[in-house]
Amino acid sequence: MHLEPKINATHAITIQAPAKWIWPWLVQLGQGRGGFYSYDWLENLLRLDIHTAGSILPEFQDLKVGDKIPFAPNDFGVPVVILEPERALVLNADTRRDNPDETIKMKPGDYLAVSWGFYLIDLGNGITRLIERFKTDWNPSLSNNLVYRAFLEPGSFLMERKMLLTIKSKAEALYLSHLQSEALS
Repeated sequence: MHLEPKINATHAITIQAPAKWIWPWLVQLGQGRGGFYSYDWLENLLRLDIHTAGSILPEFQDLKVGDKIPFAPNDFGVPVVILEPERALVLNADTRRDNPDETIKMKPGDYLAVSWGFYLIDLGNGITRLIERFKTDWNPSLSNNLVYRAFLEPGSFLMERKMLLTIKSKAEALYLSHLQSEALS
């Protein structure tokens, strides 16, 4: 199925650290994993049981294509479709083709498709640009348009901005700590 996004957003941030210091935070994304580095309290108002990790979690560093990144405790998640270590992590799902366990209950004729990508661009001198892209599509109806436009679009902007700022802060702190320990040895 071709994704014709009704929401198409790109956000980016410059991080004063090489990609290898950012990548571990990305691969541990998910509910029950490293969280989403956003407003946990807001996500938990929706009973998502999200907890942002304060450190790199070794048990979640071996992500593979096909693995599902969980978004909620009910096993709702989106599979990894592209994984290029220290370069790209892309998630994609479409209920028209891959909802065999029906974790998303859809009315007949309804669908939801989403693509969420993270890209690391080396700018040189230990500086990296983290680009996050989010696209979603759904069957047009008054209720779907209202719900997705009124809640998903502004909510994702707020949450994704906080996510990028938190990843930046965590990656830069880890890299600075590494540089300081290297200088002492």
